[in-house]
Amino acid sequence: MEAFFSVLDADFFSATLRLTTPLLFATLGGILNERAGVINIGLEGTMLMAALIGVFGAWFSGSAWFGLFTGILIGGLIAWIHAFVSISLKANQIVSGAAINLIGVGLSSFLIRIVFGLKDQQRVVPHFEPVSVPYLSDIPLIGPILFQQHSLVYVALLLVPIMWVILFRTRWGLMITSVGEHPEASATVGINPLRTRYIAVILSGALAGAGGAFLSLGQLHFFQDEMVAGRGFIALAAVIFARWNPVGALIACLIFGGADALQFRGQAAGLAVPHQFMLMFPYVLTLAILVVVGGKSQGPAAIGQPYSKG
Repeated sequence: MEAFFSVLDADFFSATLRLTTPLLFATLGGILNERAGVINIGLEGTMLMAALIGVFGAWFSGSAWFGLFTGILIGGLIAWIHAFVSISLKANQIVSGAAINLIGVGLSSFLIRIVFGLKDQQRVVPHFEPVSVPYLSDIPLIGPILFQQHSLVYVALLLVPIMWVILFRTRWGLMITSVGEHPEASATVGINPLRTRYIAVILSGALAGAGGAFLSLGQLHFFQDEMVAGRGFIALAAVIFARWNPVGALIACLIFGGADALQFRGQAAGLAVPHQFMLMFPYVLTLAILVVVGGKSQGPAAIGQPYSKG
């Protein structure tokens, strides 16, 4: 027990925030498109492709910020494809998202070998470093946790209140909610459900792209096959746990991020627990939370349903 509590130090909580960040970007994106009535299980593949393109962008430009931009851009582009297939062509949204995941795994593995070669796949690229806030970072315990983080950690945290205000206090947020609940009724009052859903899905992909790019540019500093490691699916679970609310998303992602940090810190501290158990802990927690809250959470009424102009 003493060894377990020794893991819960400042490094653990700092790692929790860092590991929460890509999940939070993807979860906020998932909330946005699902509130508009579109399911996107392709967050995993979107994040993976964004992680790859972010690495390419950072390598060829010499700038991590440009790498982030390219990751966001590819995330939005992939989401646009999903929107076209599922909204315009009215294809099954689950099938479309699954195709994105499958293509993302295969295409990213192929491209990294084509561009960097077989022997240099894990090439370290220009990346984000933690930023120390003057004076505040020197505060005992709190300083290293809150004020020695990557800049994108603060961006992700700031997005939570911004998205809450947008969704619940602006006309556009009400439009998103209305097309997710009853697109036909929305159309009768002058709202364009197709356009609103397109915008929501593309923004969702851009956010997932930011999360994927942060994984490669803020954590590993290189690309690795299947490096997203199920975080896109965990983000989908976090959307349900959060009840499609950005504040709930922060809480959910902190829980999942903490579980991820615990398995890393636990292995490093040599806890007397099989490392296989530590590796599977975040995913077991995800399933447990879905079992507990999944049946009680009710999503938008028209989620997954294609809309046709009358």
